[in-house]
Amino acid sequence: MSGADVKLIGAETKPSVLPGVRFRGVSFVWRPWLVLVTLLLAVATFLLFCLSIGVGDFPIGLSRVMATIVGRGEQVDEFVIMDLRMPRALAGLVVGIALGVSGAITQSIARNPLASPDVLGITGGASVVAVFLVTVSGGTAAAITDSVGLSAAALMGGLGTGLLVYLLAWRRGIDGFRLILIGISVTAVTQAITTWLLATADIRDVARSQAWLIGSLDNRSWGEVRVASWCTLALLVVVACVAFQFQPLHLGDEVAAGLGVRFSAVRAVMLLCAVLLAGAAVSAAGPVPFVALVAPQVAMRLARYPTPPMVASGLVGALLLIGSDLVARAVLPVSLPVGVVTAAIGGPFLVYLLVRANLR
Repeated sequence: MSGADVKLIGAETKPSVLPGVRFRGVSFVWRPWLVLVTLLLAVATFLLFCLSIGVGDFPIGLSRVMATIVGRGEQVDEFVIMDLRMPRALAGLVVGIALGVSGAITQSIARNPLASPDVLGITGGASVVAVFLVTVSGGTAAAITDSVGLSAAALMGGLGTGLLVYLLAWRRGIDGFRLILIGISVTAVTQAITTWLLATADIRDVARSQAWLIGSLDNRSWGEVRVASWCTLALLVVVACVAFQFQPLHLGDEVAAGLGVRFSAVRAVMLLCAVLLAGAAVSAAGPVPFVALVAPQVAMRLARYPTPPMVASGLVGALLLIGSDLVARAVLPVSLPVGVVTAAIGGPFLVYLLVRANLR
């Protein structure tokens, strides 16, 4: 066991600082600051969600938005909110939560703040499949697009790439550094394939693909939102069921094994959930950059938690994506895809993480 593991165990077992709670045979640590931060993030996410719905060519006040959501709004407000604006806002909420939780899982497994679905090639694999279906016309590709849909195909592309990265990184277990290196390599390959597909495609298909590749919430339909919402909800239930066994993995495999945790199986299930969450997010909004990287790190600092907290990470991801979409379409002089704003935020944050790591 390394010195870092011993230090972490000592920090996590001080009864005076972290009181334990036992309820119906289940023991857990009571962290009031984490609970308070999570509740405040939930309230802020809901308020920003309602504010995003009310902003537009036909402005609607926050109270009227809330009344319409609970079914007590006027008919005009109900049409504008539920039919025109709700799919976009709900897509931002679902995609932000999915990316935030996915990033928290991958960073916890790799024990590296740079590990995210963007770095591990998951979003790149989903993009390759989507661009292939858009740019390659006729034959099998057209049949797949008609029967399965672009969103489901992107989801399967992300899953396939995630499994490939996991298999290539496996060597009697998963090493975080090896996982990141394999992910960077796979990302480079997927970017090369995407560039080749765009270079050889029709100009109209290229324009459509580029709009999708940047990451956008424009023109979201209820069908796309439902697929992403149900997939995300089902995966979050699985994550919640496995999360209790996932916590000891932060103390090291030896400690987890001593506590009776089948760490290899738990790690594989959680990583699969992270891959599918990222794929569901990409299928609904395209590969929105840096949300999965930034959200867990911001949540960890706000909650003063040693590892990325999953619930808080999902809420920060939703806040970041909804806020970026609000800035992209209402604050800037020209309406831009949300991916442009998240890239402008995430790029400097990535530099900050790299500089901070080098100063240690």
